[in-house]
Amino acid sequence: MSGFFGSVSKSSCVHDVFYGTDYHSHLGTKRAGMVVYSPEGGFQRAIHSLEAGYFRTKFEPVLNEFSGNLGMGVISDSEAQPILLTSHLGRFAVATVSRINNITELEKRCLDQRRTFSELSHGAINPTELVAMLIAEGDTIVSGIENVYALVKGSCSMLILSEDSIIAARDKLGRTPIVIGRKPGAYAVAFETCAFPNMEYETEKFLGPGEIVRITAEGYEQLRKPNAEMQVCAFLWVYFGYPPSFYEGINVDECRFRCGGALARNDTTEADFVAGVPDSGIGHAYGYSNARGIPLKRPYAKYTPTWPRSFMPQSQQMREHVAKMKLIPNESVIKGKKGILLDDSIVRGTQLKDNTRALHDAGMKEVHMRIACPPLTYPCEFLNFSRSRSTMELATHIAIKELEGKVEKDLLEGYSEAGNGKYQAMVDQIRKRLGLTTLRFQKLPDLVNAIGLPKEKLCTHCWDGSSHF
Repeated sequence: MSGFFGSVSKSSCVHDVFYGTDYHSHLGTKRAGMVVYSPEGGFQRAIHSLEAGYFRTKFEPVLNEFSGNLGMGVISDSEAQPILLTSHLGRFAVATVSRINNITELEKRCLDQRRTFSELSHGAINPTELVAMLIAEGDTIVSGIENVYALVKGSCSMLILSEDSIIAARDKLGRTPIVIGRKPGAYAVAFETCAFPNMEYETEKFLGPGEIVRITAEGYEQLRKPNAEMQVCAFLWVYFGYPPSFYEGINVDECRFRCGGALARNDTTEADFVAGVPDSGIGHAYGYSNARGIPLKRPYAKYTPTWPRSFMPQSQQMREHVAKMKLIPNESVIKGKKGILLDDSIVRGTQLKDNTRALHDAGMKEVHMRIACPPLTYPCEFLNFSRSRSTMELATHIAIKELEGKVEKDLLEGYSEAGNGKYQAMVDQIRKRLGLTTLRFQKLPDLVNAIGLPKEKLCTHCWDGSSHF
């Protein structure tokens, strides 16, 4: 995943861009960049790796090298960006939140036109540079963005910084969000609304799918109307989003509270306490505890002061050790007790399996796991979530292979329908592999109700295989 933030101000925007981008750190862990424009200094850009530190610690020492009234920053789990480009449309910078499924096809298209790529990402072309090239094919910025919409299969939201404005363009199906904020003398644009309050921005406008808006310090104007059809990622509320953030006007943590309540209403399991797996399981646990009247406790605490990122060590053995170190069980809470734990999802289940073993080793009598979304059965085609993981690593696929001896696409539908025999067998297989006493997943209709948008406006592909390219 990635996240971006931009600001256009009547005074310096540098600190707003710095802090606003930092508020997107939960969305990316590998690369980050900032670009600021001033008439005197032109485009000033810096890109740093985050694999051995934070956005804040990498960019704070170079803040005095930036000056200007408009700029943007981006944090990514993939490519280095923003990309700077000079074309017949002028000189501009591009930052994206994207997943380009036909990138090989589009690369060949550009090479057949004898065009040159200068950036690399994981040994391949940089997706944001490709997007910048497609924009430059247009007669105007707007027609260039529409060229991206027409050619890219997957998703692409983008910010474009020129010498006098920021142009924000949300993905054509709105799979990822863009929101505009306002305060006296400045406007901002972001992925996450949680970036606004502490910098005194008020949420002004949620862009619609495919909508294009030009933003200056004086205000904003619509350059392209939104599309009627929307498929915003439902997983934003379940996992990606930071609790204070809003998508489509719906708060993340309130949605998680409702998800927990829905799980509770379908459950009669007896327990001594309820707990959330930190951090994204906590909001769900509050909702569950409130609905059933079972005390909310912390069976373990998350310890991150010295090892904030579990992937920091070079060896896999050390990374696994650090991941275990981060959660410290509290025997006073769990010894001899029955607990219901809430988590956002199960992808592979490796860390959950280790955590469950640690709870049992610390004396917990029963570990009942409740998951806030349905089983992840279909790999995501639209966001860079788990893109490096083989589909065979999904907990659902491991279970299906154990049951069927193989995993094929035509088998998945039967296992994604909650309540039937195959679904129950798959869930029980996952439960046994993870060492859980019981395991239950959210039903898709309950998740849709908790979010509060019509099902047709949500992307639920990873749970039921439905999709729109």
